[in-house]
Amino acid sequence: MQIMITHGSMARTRVLHFARWQLAVALAALVLLLVLLSGTVYHFVFLNAVKQGWPVVSALVRPIVQHELAQRERFMRDNLDAMAQKVGEMQARLVKLELIGERVSGMAGVQAGELRAPVLGASAPGKGGQKLGQGGPYLPVTSIGLPELNAALEQMDHRADSGSDLFTLVESRLLESRLQTLLVPSIAPVDGLVGSGFGVRSDPITGRAALHAGLDFPADQGTQIVAAAGGVVLSTEWHPQYGQLLEVDHGRGLSTRYAHTSKLYVRAGDVVKRGQRVADVGNSGRSTGPHLHFEVLVDGVPQDPARFLYAAKPAAATGMVRKPG
Repeated sequence: MQIMITHGSMARTRVLHFARWQLAVALAALVLLLVLLSGTVYHFVFLNAVKQGWPVVSALVRPIVQHELAQRERFMRDNLDAMAQKVGEMQARLVKLELIGERVSGMAGVQAGELRAPVLGASAPGKGGQKLGQGGPYLPVTSIGLPELNAALEQMDHRADSGSDLFTLVESRLLESRLQTLLVPSIAPVDGLVGSGFGVRSDPITGRAALHAGLDFPADQGTQIVAAAGGVVLSTEWHPQYGQLLEVDHGRGLSTRYAHTSKLYVRAGDVVKRGQRVADVGNSGRSTGPHLHFEVLVDGVPQDPARFLYAAKPAAATGMVRKPG
């Protein structure tokens, strides 16, 4: 491209030669200059015109500025609505965590008040009207923007999920432990003293030394018998030695027997709870009077029931169980 420059009819003409890349650079520089100029005019002239209320310019520019401000306000409102929804979800998660925490603390035997934060009272005056001491490192608080707030909410959301999963796991473990406890014989099947304990004794019928494989609970005919632990009724049958016999399976090789009963309230396959009435005291089978013969077996081997019933209160067991002989 050539550009010819002349000053008159007698003057010498100048010719300028430009390459295509030079024209492209010049055009780009011109466009950039116009953009910067328009931005400068918009921010320093039009905005000031609207703020200061210039007669003509403010009337022309105000609709454009108001439209931009409306878009910004709409954007902020949408973000605030999203943040409010996020805060609502976080509050629901925290309420869920509080409810799970109350259940877990109750199962663990912890009072809910012990987990609350202490009440701050640093602003109250001390003895003699003196101000209480305060201190610590200086950590100035800086204002945060929307991205930082979103990041903080995401972190809270992650921590809430982790805490919820942890509480659920702890609750399930505590519940499992509690269920296992309910399946271990821990309450006396008959309310009363023990007449004959576990071990070698003089047989009440033959008078010879023999092993007594359970505990005898003397009681009146028809006295209720309750399940010492939860389980499934394994069998209800007549036995020549035990009389009318009830056997309950508690799982993991643990079972209990209730012998010499007069009446049964359950049958094989029934699920019983600890403390549920399952039979009445009787005098059936090889017996000298109304009483309950109670056995605890582990893998079919008789164990001393007192070790289960009175493990948590050995003093009571000592006073209630009368040793043979």
